[in-house]
Amino acid sequence: MRKFAVVLALAGITLSALAEKPPQSTQAAPPAAPAHPATDSLSAPAVEAEPGIKTDGASSVDIPSRPLFKTTTREVVVDVVVTGNRNDPVTGLRQQDFVITENGKPQAIDYFEKHAANAHAPGTAPAMPAMASGMHTNVPPAPESDSVNVLLLDTLNTEQQEQAYVHGQILEFLKKMRPGTRVAIFALGSQLRFVQGFTTDTAALSAAINDKRDGFKESKNPVFRSRIDDVADAAEIRRMQVIQVAPFAIAAIQRMEADSAVHDYGARAAMTFEALLYLGHYLAGVPGRKNLIWFASSYPVIIFPTAEQRERLQKNSTQAGYLEHVRQTADLFTLSKIAVYPIGAEGVMEDHVLEANSSGPGGTNPGNISSHPDANMDPYMAGAATRIDTIFAMEQLAASTGGKAFYNTNDINGAIERAINDGAQYYTLGYSPLDRKMDGGYRRIDVKVTTGKYKLAYRRGYNADQGLPSDANSGGDPLAPLLVFGLPPASGVLYGVQAAPSTPQPAPDAALAGDNPRLKRPLTRYRVDFVMRAEDVILKLTPQGGRTGRILVGLKAYGGDGNAVNWQESMETLNVNAAAYEAVQKTGIPAHFEFDLPANTALHLVTAVFDWNSGKAGSLEISVPAARASVPSN
Repeated sequence: MRKFAVVLALAGITLSALAEKPPQSTQAAPPAAPAHPATDSLSAPAVEAEPGIKTDGASSVDIPSRPLFKTTTREVVVDVVVTGNRNDPVTGLRQQDFVITENGKPQAIDYFEKHAANAHAPGTAPAMPAMASGMHTNVPPAPESDSVNVLLLDTLNTEQQEQAYVHGQILEFLKKMRPGTRVAIFALGSQLRFVQGFTTDTAALSAAINDKRDGFKESKNPVFRSRIDDVADAAEIRRMQVIQVAPFAIAAIQRMEADSAVHDYGARAAMTFEALLYLGHYLAGVPGRKNLIWFASSYPVIIFPTAEQRERLQKNSTQAGYLEHVRQTADLFTLSKIAVYPIGAEGVMEDHVLEANSSGPGGTNPGNISSHPDANMDPYMAGAATRIDTIFAMEQLAASTGGKAFYNTNDINGAIERAINDGAQYYTLGYSPLDRKMDGGYRRIDVKVTTGKYKLAYRRGYNADQGLPSDANSGGDPLAPLLVFGLPPASGVLYGVQAAPSTPQPAPDAALAGDNPRLKRPLTRYRVDFVMRAEDVILKLTPQGGRTGRILVGLKAYGGDGNAVNWQESMETLNVNAAAYEAVQKTGIPAHFEFDLPANTALHLVTAVFDWNSGKAGSLEISVPAARASVPSN
């Protein structure tokens, strides 16, 4: 089976394939798509000593460098929203007005920048290596302001009857959205769905959310336990009590229901974390602050847990892997500068025990009457506890990431407007921490303004990890969620890619190029070329003065019906000597695949690059037009 070869155009760069398997995917494949198969142990591919990549003469544009949280350089960046007593933004503050501490120790602020809504000149595209004519890139569109906004419509964690209300409130907001506000829309069900990319066009946003095929759809996920589910379970237990079913049998049913609830909660949490990780990768290359405005009834995830929560999770055997998801999400959200703005989908929080479908007082089921004097208060107490848990989760998500929570309000479209305005005017502070140890511990950040009494919202800390965690430690395949059909480009690693039929074509009976053993002939052999921006890949210093890194590159082709037809991925170790390192920064890291696809068929090719040292990733989907089958070469 042929694997891709990294094309090294510069002397002094060598490549060695890892004698290991890329980790297996733990994610379910898209509907009707075959599961991602095991990848063979890699043999060292041939390194092609080609001359340089031919270009069309396009030049790169330099942009002013901005600080970025990067644990290898140890520069910590914190966005701070400052508001007054009436929640109005406080402007005109200076660098000397701020004091910042890490774990209680004062830090020297070495970077300071003010940001105001729509006051930022349109940005320029990130500098890229020279690309061959016809290459597609995953470079994100330059923002028109210093912050962008993502609306996340979460049906996975929302009561179905509340989804329509949220839908209507968002449409109302879009009618009066301030010109120049840049918004993207995602929907979360069993998996994350892309609805609309960043735009300031309110008509395009409204049309996308209302689109019958790809827009927002009300649904109830099987793993979401709604209030009606809880009512039905409680009613069944009370019915069993009325007819005097044996207590041990009732207890067994209750244990089974409790186990099912724990399983469903874990499934929801895993799917939610997966969606948040993809959003982190998607937003990583977008400059400025990213405001994630998240509509849901419940929030089953923690991004920065307290010490007590962390200890409880470590002891909980039913939530294995939860803390690893937490760590991955926290580090990626820190790198990508994402602030979470949870908005309660329920509106004004109410007790539901008086409704006709309730199993509490006022319910129509005769089994809700109990001889125990306090029994009829149980639904009230349970409802209050649920509301408290939801509010705590929202407040913690917001406070730990620098956002703000909105709940117990029917004015959801007003909450959206306040969230966007809140996140549009802020200050950026940067510092190099005095404690340079990378021990994986949590570092608490405190910011104060010395010139007045204000309310401050900012990220409350970070994990001192050597780099972004990857799925390597958990046995997962980091490319799996990136190679899903229909998602927008992830921009943590920027690159260009091009797919074209190979010349000459191999013989019709040649060995397959790709990892789908059931790929049906006739086929067309494609050459898929990459050029990766080197500054997005961490190349670690070696004792000999050179640099080394590990990259995982993958392809997955889909037909028009969304079924995967072929796939391939490979991980390589890249070694660059000291003399070639500077040149690599300018020319990028080239690579190519040989890849077979069904002939005479238009396809969608999803590509992805993952940097093993940093945990950053990029992805891009391109169209592949129909091409004729291979013919014997002369």
